[in-house]
Amino acid sequence: MSHKNDDKDAFEKKHQAKIDEMKAEIDRLKAKARQAEAESQVKYEQKIKELETLKDEAEERLDSLKKSSKDAWSDISGGLESATQSLATAIKAASKEFK
Repeated sequence: MSHKNDDKDAFEKKHQAKIDEMKAEIDRLKAKARQAEAESQVKYEQKIKELETLKDEAEERLDSLKKSSKDAWSDISGGLESATQSLATAIKAASKEFK
């Protein structure tokens, strides 16, 4: 699977935007957790830690992609895609719990 450098740049920007959007969603959930009752707060804080871990993993993979050569980036792109998807799924599930 070979990609042009333009594809790498577009893929990078797309995933940077997704991660930025999800970071904003995590911040929104943090604000909700702060407003929750004490016993709910503990549960919410645990969930937020999980989201932060997934976010960090996605950011690390994005950094690896940014540093990769135009020839090697397609090998890294699948891991980034997977990490971003895992984060999105976890945020969606957490959002339902935080109602």
